[in-house]
Amino acid sequence: MARRAVVWAAFVLVHAMVIWLGFAGDHAASWDVDQLYRWWAGRTLTGGPFPGITEDWVYPTPAHLPILLVGALSGLVDYVLGWGLLVTALDAAAFAVLVGNGRSRGRLIAAWFWLAAILALGGVGMFRLDAVTVPLAVVGSLWLVGRPWLGSVLLAVATWIKVWPAALLAAALIAVRRRPAVVGGAAVVSAVVVIAVVIAGGGAHLLGFVGDQTSRGLQIEAPVSTVYMMLAAAGVPGASVFYDRDLITFQVTGPDVDVVIAVMTPVLIVGMLAIAAIGAIKAWRGAPFVVLFPPLATALVLGFIVLNKVGSPQYMTWLVAPVVVGLVLQVRRWWPPAVLTLVILALTQLIFPFWYDGILTLMPASVALLVVRNVLLVGLFAWVVVRLARVRVLRPVPLRVPE
Repeated sequence: MARRAVVWAAFVLVHAMVIWLGFAGDHAASWDVDQLYRWWAGRTLTGGPFPGITEDWVYPTPAHLPILLVGALSGLVDYVLGWGLLVTALDAAAFAVLVGNGRSRGRLIAAWFWLAAILALGGVGMFRLDAVTVPLAVVGSLWLVGRPWLGSVLLAVATWIKVWPAALLAAALIAVRRRPAVVGGAAVVSAVVVIAVVIAGGGAHLLGFVGDQTSRGLQIEAPVSTVYMMLAAAGVPGASVFYDRDLITFQVTGPDVDVVIAVMTPVLIVGMLAIAAIGAIKAWRGAPFVVLFPPLATALVLGFIVLNKVGSPQYMTWLVAPVVVGLVLQVRRWWPPAVLTLVILALTQLIFPFWYDGILTLMPASVALLVVRNVLLVGLFAWVVVRLARVRVLRPVPLRVPE
């Protein structure tokens, strides 16, 4: 009881501190919420466009619902504060499921890791749409065995807000034995979303976010952009950072950049399929959920990050859910990658918002920090893929006797 009280007290303190970070530095960490989300909500609530219904949008249509919810309460509470309170409420619900009665050592360690991760990443982890999906992903992953249908529903809802939880759904489909429940839950949620959007007149914009993602250039924080950032910092002709006004993001260009942009989407697809294939082989050979799902889910999530040409700082929140599950199921095996994850998150907060101006102006120390963070990301990705390849199986490979 005492341990549970302490961890809950830490929960309140950490969330209060991160909400405060959202207001620090002229809302640097919460710029998207303070400017974009507030604007999107205000337009819709005053009879203007509904993103994903009346126009294409960078996110799936249901992502506008939490934005609208906070906007509807803007007469009672400041929009940025309202967003922080919404994320805190969602985190509290998921935290209660994770901690339970406070007797499980693995669950308590996972809870402390989650709090450390929230603090390490800071305001950018809370004041983005990704923060809404993390608690859904945590609970959905924890329920995949005992309540696979509900777990799948939560993961599907999260996926229709930000696409990344599709990696967890794919891992669940491979690792969970009750696959019809996983498929059924995701199918029901998807059907409801599609029908609702079509009835609202947004059928033409339902998948608009897909085309938007594939047409993007190389965002400066993405691992694939690391070499170009180093070239730009070194003053190599043709290598530079520029601002894309349409996507409201900073991108990098350099020698043969169009070729790299063109191949990155196929590389991402092939990489994700290869990881899924390894997991499928392990599942077919009898690998149990406890040892298969954490590395498979983490590898797929990291694949979305490492092999992506987009690399926003809030993407690091995606690592929370699979690492939490890994700590719950196998705490001794998962504490080293959990520590490395915290280092990556802390470096990401230094990158944005604290050293971001230095990165944009190609200050050597700032670019070096970005390079170190990306190298650690690739290292974690390599570790988890090796861990996945080494997952023990129960069914031996039949030997073919030479004729």
